[in-house]
Amino acid sequence: MSKVAVVFKVYPKEGEFDKAMSAIKSKLNPIGMQSEDIGFGIRLIKVLFKFDDTENSSSKIEEGLKGVEGVGEVEVAEETLV
Repeated sequence: MSKVAVVFKVYPKEGEFDKAMSAIKSKLNPIGMQSEDIGFGIRLIKVLFKFDDTENSSSKIEEGLKGVEGVGEVEVAEETLV
């Protein structure tokens, strides 16, 4: 039984940054969130989750993020045991 920390890069749909940010916070309750400017007025959201690997997986969380209103694309940025 190990603890896993995963950082996801979430790319909101155009014009829906604030909606995506608040929906992720309220529905998935991540440990941490921050926005990052990537250029040309485009911002992404970095989202941190920590979980027990026997109870959850990064792919389940990724699917949950993809189902949030306002979210366009999701990718794993970092994943490690803690």
